[in-house]
Amino acid sequence: MTNLELDIDDFFMRMALREALAAGDDGEVPIGAVLVQGEVVIGKAHNQVERLRDPTAHAEILAITQAAEALGDWRLTGTTLYVTKEPCPMCAGALALARIPRLVFGIADPQRGAASTVFQIPNHPGMLHRTTIVAGILADECRELIQQFFRQRRRGSS
Repeated sequence: MTNLELDIDDFFMRMALREALAAGDDGEVPIGAVLVQGEVVIGKAHNQVERLRDPTAHAEILAITQAAEALGDWRLTGTTLYVTKEPCPMCAGALALARIPRLVFGIADPQRGAASTVFQIPNHPGMLHRTTIVAGILADECRELIQQFFRQRRRGSS
């Protein structure tokens, strides 16, 4: 990976982190996602499960929906999805079905990560398209945000 690619990944992951902060401020699990085509943002969102009372209102799903609307096509070829935490099975499935060729995430999810940790949905042999996966971009910041959120939650419920 070149320095330019790292700079671009860092830039868009910081944008995803800002979305994650907005989720945390709303009492949602702080996960943010940004979907870009080239260097143009075509979708960005944060978790809104509680606000919308919708179990599918994950940051990735909302960003994918926005991007499909922006492009007028469900095929999101030539795009990159940035997300602060490794996608769950639902989101990894949507990523694969939307044909997103590149995923960049901050931290792995050792319990239910479905891009490369527990499952490898985007690159499962049964999928028609493959996804390049880059993990660990701004991992420390992404991890701290999640940990801080759950520390505060535990304090509040004691």
